[in-house]
Order: sequence, then C-alpha cells, then structure tokens
Amino acid sequence: MFRFERLKVWHKAVELYDLVDQAAEGFPARVQFSVADQLRRAGLSVPSNIAEGSGRETARESRHFYTMAKASTFELVSIATVCQRRSLITTEQYDEIYGRAEEISKMLTGLKRASAIA
Repeated sequence: MFRFERLKVWHKAVELYDLVDQAAEGFPARVQFSVADQLRRAGLSVPSNIAEGSGRETARESRHFYTMAKASTFELVSIATVCQRRSLITTEQYDEIYGRAEEISKMLTGLKRASAIA
C-alpha cells in the first residue's frame, strides 16, 4: 500500500474528483473542451498533488505539494463558482463541491502542520 492511500484527505479528494467529473459530463458541447476540461484538471490535481507530496523525501518537499493541492482546491472552487453562475452546474452541485473542497482545504492545512512537526 502506498503512503497516500492511508491518508483520509486523499480519499476525500478522489471522491471530490468523481463529483466534479460527473458534473462536467453534463456540460454542453460548446464548453466541453474548455471549462469542463479545466474543472476536471483542477479536480484531478488535488489528489495527485497529495499523492506526490506523500512520496517526497523531506517534510519541506511534502509541504510544497500539499500547498499545491490546496491551491488546486481553491482553483476548483473558483471554476465551480463560474460554472454555477453560468448555470452549467446546479446550486446543489455547487454546494456539494464547495463543502467538500472546504473540508479538504482544512485537512490539507492540518497535514501541512503535521509534516512540519515530523
């Protein structure tokens, strides 16, 4: 088992990506290769950076990738806000994405702190 697979935040980030991918699936063709793709990339970046950070040799390197994961979470919320304003996702979808992203962001802050202590 890889180290990141033991991290609850990684599992939550994968679930968030599943939610984002499912939402983007319903976007009209005119935005499938722009907005939908950007939403998916931001969503996929969160668990990917968590995984990469967990495999780094030093705490400093790990924290860098956890910071990148948190930044991608912020990017995801920003894109989701635009999508909701353009009626590409429902208010319910937006609220679900926002709530999960907020939880992941807090967990990443804790993970960064824990790796600073280790």
